[in-house]
Amino acid sequence: MDDERWEEGMPVLDRQGINAHRAPDRIPEAKPTPLQRYYINLSAIALVAGAIAITAIEAGTPLSSPIVKLCALIAAPIFVATTADAALRFYRSAWAWMPVNRGRGLFRLTWVLAALLGIGAVVGAASLILTA
Repeated sequence: MDDERWEEGMPVLDRQGINAHRAPDRIPEAKPTPLQRYYINLSAIALVAGAIAITAIEAGTPLSSPIVKLCALIAAPIFVATTADAALRFYRSAWAWMPVNRGRGLFRLTWVLAALLGIGAVVGAASLILTA
């Protein structure tokens, strides 16, 4: 056994070598994004606030209603921040993939564009609600 971490009584694992002819499936993240640790909790808050606002609007509540405006004030900034954080992750991932698999890198750049489009849509919707 050539693993210095192995101790007496531990099972011996048969390791498979890395296939040099096959591109990797994952590239590890080198540096976490600023909100990565809080991403899920913040997203859950934005999801609930957004769901309440959408349900209220679907039930006939006007955009000028305080509940709809409050939900927009809570959800929109959180959505923008978490989506920008995700876009940063997508962007970093795209450039990490470019030397390994250009197709995967370019595909991840389309995720960046989709995230930016989503941010624009939410900012537009929130501005409609807040000015109503």
